[in-house]
Amino acid sequence: MTDRATPDRPDDDIAALAKGGRTNVLGFALRLAARLPFLFIAGRVYGPEIVGRFAIAVLVVELAALLATLGLKRGLAQALARTDRPHAHVVWDAIAVALILSLIASAVLFVFPQIMYPNSEVIGFERLLPLVVFAVACSDIALAALAYRLNVKAAVTARAVVEPWTISIAAWLLSYVSARDGLIIAYVLSMIAALVASLVPFIRSYGLPTEWRPHLTPMFALARANAPLAGADAVEWGTRNVDRFILGLVFPPAVVGIYYMAQQVASLPQKLKTSFDPVLGPVITSRLAVNDRAAVAAQIRQVGFWIMAAQAGLALIGGIPAEGVMGVVGPEFVAGAGALCFLLIAEVLAANGAVAESGLVYIARHRNLMLSIAIIAVQVALTFALLFVARSLAWPQGWAAAMPAVALAMSLALGSVVKSLLAARLLGAPVSAWRWPFVWAVLATSIVGWAFVQLPPELEWAELMIGIPTMLLVYCAIIWRWAFKQEDRALFRRASA
Repeated sequence: MTDRATPDRPDDDIAALAKGGRTNVLGFALRLAARLPFLFIAGRVYGPEIVGRFAIAVLVVELAALLATLGLKRGLAQALARTDRPHAHVVWDAIAVALILSLIASAVLFVFPQIMYPNSEVIGFERLLPLVVFAVACSDIALAALAYRLNVKAAVTARAVVEPWTISIAAWLLSYVSARDGLIIAYVLSMIAALVASLVPFIRSYGLPTEWRPHLTPMFALARANAPLAGADAVEWGTRNVDRFILGLVFPPAVVGIYYMAQQVASLPQKLKTSFDPVLGPVITSRLAVNDRAAVAAQIRQVGFWIMAAQAGLALIGGIPAEGVMGVVGPEFVAGAGALCFLLIAEVLAANGAVAESGLVYIARHRNLMLSIAIIAVQVALTFALLFVARSLAWPQGWAAAMPAVALAMSLALGSVVKSLLAARLLGAPVSAWRWPFVWAVLATSIVGWAFVQLPPELEWAELMIGIPTMLLVYCAIIWRWAFKQEDRALFRRASA
């Protein structure tokens, strides 16, 4: 196998993106099938308070793992494209750097566990949670290396099959052992299982580090050069999670648990964008290597439309019957219906800017980072301001707890507009994924959904079991007929032999 596995011609780009897209649609379906049991088990068995403590702790651990990769998750593709060393050696260098930084981050969190539990006491096995940071970081590096060779299947297997099914099954079994520590232990087991599922195909592709002599100094230098990439990753991650942390500072764990469940449901559409990153990154870098910026803009438009179309459909079928959807998790979580609606809207508004950022991190990394920092600052300020207004007006707790989601939607919409405009100017071509048939699809689907929501409470099952498939059918039919072009349908065609 050759080291380089990127498309050779612009015509290959859509085929590569479509192939990755088909794999990721399957991965998304598998992730959905595995995530729903976890949400049901966590909500029904453990309850909002335990889920809230778990949500804040995992947030801090995943941030530590993200920082431990030092931007190498995205920057690895550039490093492999430019090096004269064997690619296996470069990747093992990156894994070694991630391991060193993971151990440092784990030590800090182990000594100061209150960072993970800012609103409650540290109990049980919770202090040991940081030990899993290395598994998350090293798995990310291994999957990024496989993505350079356009192996997206490995990421789907690790992230959409092994990880969610492990945490779902482990959470259920451990609930009989410890209702207090079961979620934490299940999370650790799922991260270790995902690491194994990442390393097995990685070693098959790159091999064991035979004749490898670590060159950590150049790798740390690359990490410093990629600091804007790491910052962009951290800010993007923070944009989706800082609302939960702020909520944890203001409200008790039970409220955080309800919001976290709404986040988990809403994050399923967001996974569509992140699952395209492994194949989109190498395709973009290959076009930038020959300075074909028009092709990069075309790639952003193409993937942006696919993601926006899918996210809008999922937002409709999840947001219109939001109370029923949250009620499936547990009766206590129905209060999160308002937050769920705004979180789903936020994902749709963010789609175009998020895909545009896939190009900006390579052509304007510092400006992109500054924009990202400004946007998250706006989000934090809006969150505190809206929470203050909600409390001063004595709004019900459910309404007040939805304010971080409102702030998220507003800030992501602003960021999407600004980043899309910047990408279009730098690439010299439009990057907007917007198409007018979206309007007709949303209106028609909303009317159908509204009709099902009017059903009496005893027919709530029909709202979910019949209403959601009907809404999805109406939406897909309109999008397919009036919004899809010939190249869009490549997503649903297998490449010819």
